[in-house]
Amino acid sequence: MNNTVDRGKAGEDMAVDYLMKKGYRILRRNFRFYHGEIDIVAEDGKFLVFIEVKSFRSKMFGEPEDAVNEHKRKKLRRTANGYLIKHGIEDRLCRFDVVAIDLEDALPRIRHIQDAF
Repeated sequence: MNNTVDRGKAGEDMAVDYLMKKGYRILRRNFRFYHGEIDIVAEDGKFLVFIEVKSFRSKMFGEPEDAVNEHKRKKLRRTANGYLIKHGIEDRLCRFDVVAIDLEDALPRIRHIQDAF
C-alpha cells in the first residue's frame, strides 16, 4: 500500500467491515456533493451517521483523527447537509463519527470516535 489512494480505499474497506460487525447499516460510500465527500454514510439505530475515515502509516503528522480539523469538519457539515437535501431528509437524528486507522504496525489498529464533532 504505497499509494495514498490505495491506502485510503483499503482504510475505508476496513472501516466498513468494522462498522458492519458493530451493527451499522452502510447506506453509501464516497458521497460527493460539490467539492466535498463523505467516506461512509450509515445508520446506527435511530441515527444517520456521516463517517470520515483517516488512515496513516506513520505518526509523523500526528494521529489519523487529528487530520479532521475545523476546516475539514466545516466541509463535512456542508456535504452532509447536501446529502440530507438530496435525499429529502428533514427530521432525522444525525451525527458525525471518525474512524481512525493506524497502519504503522503489521496489524492495523482501528479507533472509532462516535459523535466526534
